[in-house]
Amino acid sequence: GSTKGFSVMPFFVHVLQSQSTGRYYVGQTKNLDGRVAYHNANYSRALKNRGPWTLVHFEKYATRSEAMRRENYIKRQKDRRFIDGLRSASR
Repeated sequence: GSTKGFSVMPFFVHVLQSQSTGRYYVGQTKNLDGRVAYHNANYSRALKNRGPWTLVHFEKYATRSEAMRRENYIKRQKDRRFIDGLRSASR
């Protein structure tokens, strides 16, 4: 595919799943690997002691505003089945 329109550093919308609670966390970042490591290192106060976290789904966007729009859309679903559907589509 063409990379036209993509900046050097794309933005990622990601879905993490807690291994301890099974809960999902949706966010967006420029550094996918760093973000997962950050959450697993317990730096995030909101997610502290809820891990370990596994990356179960991600999508790539050219701009932060696109990524934030998608992140907010996913969060508004408030539905596990929606995220389960994303997961199976990305396998």
